[in-house]
Amino acid sequence: MADKIKFAFLLAGGCAGCEMALVDLSENLLDALEHIEVVFWAPTVADVKYKDLEAMADKSIDLAFVDGMVRLSEHEHMVRVLRAKSKILVAFGACASLGGIPGMANIHTNDELFKQAYKDTFSTENPDGVYPQPQYFLDGKYDLTLPAFQDKVRTIQDLVEVDYYVGGCPPHHSFVAKAVEAIVTGNLPPKGSWLTSGKAVCDVCKRNPANEELERLPVETVKRTVDGMPEEKGCLLQHGFVCLGPITQGDCGASCLNVNMPCRGCGGPIPGIKDYGARAVSAIGSILGSEAATDSLLEKFPVLSKLVYRYSLPASRLKSNVR
Repeated sequence: MADKIKFAFLLAGGCAGCEMALVDLSENLLDALEHIEVVFWAPTVADVKYKDLEAMADKSIDLAFVDGMVRLSEHEHMVRVLRAKSKILVAFGACASLGGIPGMANIHTNDELFKQAYKDTFSTENPDGVYPQPQYFLDGKYDLTLPAFQDKVRTIQDLVEVDYYVGGCPPHHSFVAKAVEAIVTGNLPPKGSWLTSGKAVCDVCKRNPANEELERLPVETVKRTVDGMPEEKGCLLQHGFVCLGPITQGDCGASCLNVNMPCRGCGGPIPGIKDYGARAVSAIGSILGSEAATDSLLEKFPVLSKLVYRYSLPASRLKSNVR
């Protein structure tokens, strides 16, 4: 039997949802483990420490996944260490690949974020206005340390070379199975590519009017799901709901649309798109039928950047400070 693939998984600044996507492989995960040896999975699953990874020989790990964005000095250090130890590094999920939901923090300064989190929230009791510090001496003798909070959220590719990208928040388990199979068998695209079917959400959506050869009509009023649930049939864009399916990778199988919710873009950009938010503005603008429709959009989404860059601000050309 051939040697097993040595595999590592690092959770950086994420919620561990992408790790659950691997667990959701169920029996397929057991099949994969016949070919894979897990040598590091931290800080969540395996009983290993960061020092164990640091002690490994460079390029001794065949395949590594990183889940989550980079915000703390700890994240940056461990991503750099993992890159040095790994032959193939995969940015796994929206946060690692694009910055994800946490990336919207780049709209705000650190002072604004800390003030909101540690002073202004109604449940916070912090009369002295104490903020977390990288180093603190307790009673003059206990040296307590925390990772430094960096100036902005960054993606994995901002720090190191990434070999492959997988989108999704989290990645859909059915596509994860295909991606893992491609990696195990070596049936991979050129380095730097997304592991994707290459199809947009609209291509796999049952609501696509093209499937019924229906004409696309301009939108006059923009709606949000809080205004009422969409109709169960027909394109949500035609019903006035902002759906980013035309420009988002459809490896999820249009799972949100299947439960009557619009696509929010977690799958990442379809091939050929350099800046997801810029293309989203173009796509949305193309369906608005009048100036009144544009006013309706801005009324419903007064901070448009939080819609079009919901998952991708750190990976955009803007990076941060969108006001």
